[in-house]
Amino acid sequence: MEKLSKEEVLHVARLARISISDENTLEKYQYQLKELLDNIDKIKEVKGYDEELMFSPVDHQASLQEDVPGEMLSFQEVKKNTPHMKGNFVEVPVMINE
Repeated sequence: MEKLSKEEVLHVARLARISISDENTLEKYQYQLKELLDNIDKIKEVKGYDEELMFSPVDHQASLQEDVPGEMLSFQEVKKNTPHMKGNFVEVPVMINE
């Protein structure tokens, strides 16, 4: 089985926020990630994989509602539902591309 390049594995690791500290770990991930991608390709080869019709043991009925503007939330409601506040501001994770 072939393996992915070191650059490809390091790129995926960076996206997944995984720290790869040594060469043995990197080599292990090269083979494992390639095996995972090969298995995904096998699934895609199954007849009907990309067709709209999919079967499920449960009948899924989508109940969509019209998107209409509502009343503003009070500061107390926002504060109650926010895990991290800094003063009057809501703290969120940094979302800057590197």
